[in-house]
Amino acid sequence: IPAIHQKLEADGTEKVEGSMTQKLENVLNRASNTADTLFQEVLGRKDKADSTRNALNVLQRFKFLFNLPLNIERNIQKGDYDVVINDYEKAKSLFGKTEVQVFKKYYAEVETRIEALRELLLDKLLETPSTLHDQKRYIRYLSDLHAPGDPAWQCIGAQHQWILQLMHNCKENYVKEQKGNSLLHSPMLDLDSDVRPSPISHLSQTASLKRGSSFQSGRDDAWRYKAPQQVVFIEKLTKLVVSQLPNFWKLWISYVNGSLFSETAEKSGQMERSKKNARQRQNDFKKMIQEVMNSLVKLIRGALLPFSLGEGELRQYGGWEMKSELSGQWLTHVIQTVRLSSESLTALEIPNDMLQIIQDLILDLRVRCVIVTLQHTAEDIKRLAEKEDWVVDNEGLTSLPSQFEQCIIRSLQSLKTVLDCKPGEASVFQQQKTQEDVCQLSIGIMQVFIDCLEQLGTKPDGDIDTAHLSVDVSSPDLFGSIHEDSSLSSEQRLLIALSNCRYLERHTFLNIAEHFEKHGFQGVEKITQVSMESLKELDQRLFEMYIEFKADPIVGSLEPGIYAGYFDWKDCLVPAGVRNYLKEALVNIIAVHAEVFTISRDLVPRVMSRVVEAVSEELSRLMQCVSSFSKNGALQARLEICALRDTVAIYLTPESNSSFKQALEALPQLSSGTDKKLLEELLNKFKSSMHLQLTCFQASSPAMMKT
Repeated sequence: IPAIHQKLEADGTEKVEGSMTQKLENVLNRASNTADTLFQEVLGRKDKADSTRNALNVLQRFKFLFNLPLNIERNIQKGDYDVVINDYEKAKSLFGKTEVQVFKKYYAEVETRIEALRELLLDKLLETPSTLHDQKRYIRYLSDLHAPGDPAWQCIGAQHQWILQLMHNCKENYVKEQKGNSLLHSPMLDLDSDVRPSPISHLSQTASLKRGSSFQSGRDDAWRYKAPQQVVFIEKLTKLVVSQLPNFWKLWISYVNGSLFSETAEKSGQMERSKKNARQRQNDFKKMIQEVMNSLVKLIRGALLPFSLGEGELRQYGGWEMKSELSGQWLTHVIQTVRLSSESLTALEIPNDMLQIIQDLILDLRVRCVIVTLQHTAEDIKRLAEKEDWVVDNEGLTSLPSQFEQCIIRSLQSLKTVLDCKPGEASVFQQQKTQEDVCQLSIGIMQVFIDCLEQLGTKPDGDIDTAHLSVDVSSPDLFGSIHEDSSLSSEQRLLIALSNCRYLERHTFLNIAEHFEKHGFQGVEKITQVSMESLKELDQRLFEMYIEFKADPIVGSLEPGIYAGYFDWKDCLVPAGVRNYLKEALVNIIAVHAEVFTISRDLVPRVMSRVVEAVSEELSRLMQCVSSFSKNGALQARLEICALRDTVAIYLTPESNSSFKQALEALPQLSSGTDKKLLEELLNKFKSSMHLQLTCFQASSPAMMKT
């Protein structure tokens, strides 16, 4: 029993101990598991923290790249393109060749945004209008961003098309306005508010470019409302070209010399590439400039010289309503405008061969201005007849010759700036055809005035206004024939016209020839010769008309007077004196003298000589028609012939002397001294009795003029 008891106790102890051990192991296992669980969480959190810390370190270290896409967008919106380019260059150097996926992903985002920026900058570069400064800036940005192609050349091409479009739109809008439509107010055409105004300053002081100046500086805006539409258009067109072309030309020069890029080592390659491209594209750019110049010239020709364009060109560059051609005054203004434009473009150092087409246009405009001015001068001279006031000065002239000369002088003076050659310009008269045209027009002007004189001198009495007729107070008016009469006779008008003709031949035409020569006209000798011949022909026609008016009645009265009362040369009484018919003839001759003297004393010898010729010729004819004379008849005839001859002695010409000689030769010679004595007594008696009437034949007189 004790043994069993001991054994039982031992077994029980072992069981208890085994149970407790098992429990302890379980506890320990649970504790271990709990501890493991607790430490795993701690370790996990630590690993996570370490991972987070490492990620934060990576993010912190490479935050430039990770933030770059967003920063690029923000800087683009702000226009900080330099910052974007610098960041891109940095990112490209750091991550451009990375193999890390996350870096590759973010760098791809950067490239996407940079490509969008390239497109944006190219759009801005090609956008018009734009300043030269902005264009250069965008080109440099695109170059720094390694944009494909040649943005600088693309910009030059866009500017070229922009300028051409501006020019054609300008024409279309002014043509529409001329035709009655309102001018469309397009921002593209409103150069006055353009973001890059750089019109050329007035080159009378400087040929340099001055931003913001204007051709129209200081000019009243009302000028535009008075000027023809074509003139305003050309002002606008030339202003447009000289404001746009400088930047275009400077952009090309920058492209040629590589100054679009910084003078730094890393960009020297870009400069060399730019210079190489420019060399290859010189001909293309030259064609662009020539196209702009051609468009400018043809648009001006379409507005002012449409006949100088072909049919196809006229459709493209014309379209104006040509109701009437511009006056010489407006053409002169246009020439000055185009000249200023040419000088402005020359100041840009554009090669002369590119600008030659403008010089050709200026020459054609100058020639046309001369032609039009002379044509309008002829029209003005036609209207001088309406201004004839018939007021005669002490030289027997009206104001008409002076008005004619002044009209010519004003016309030539208005052409002075047109005829004067600016540097590089040819003479207006260099072409033979121009010389011939101007010569014919000049002759035409002179002929118009000659026709004007003829019209005034020969028009019917009822066609002339003589209400204001008068004679200069310094002109002797012995008979008051003009002052007292309220109308002007045909004979008086002829005399005034003859007096004017005389002055024109001796003074006015010669003065005008000097003015033509002074202004460089060619063929002045021909102009003068043809005009003088025409003037002399008119003078002779007018003179013959006056002589016919005055001499024919006197001549016609001789034969009836001689044979009045059945007078017969074969059966007549001893002469008692000069018969009345001759006295009446002399009184009529004296009346002619008075009329001529009242208007122009210089015409007296010419008129009187011709009247005397007519009378003496008729008297000679009548004497030669007599079959026979009695002694008394012969004495009577000799008395009357000698009385007339001696009375008009100072107006005798070879022709009248010959007539008197023939008349006397037709008479029988005086056979006795008694007859000669009687003849002398009767002649003295006649001269004494008519002393007062014959005074006009005794006064001193200028040398006689040949008829």
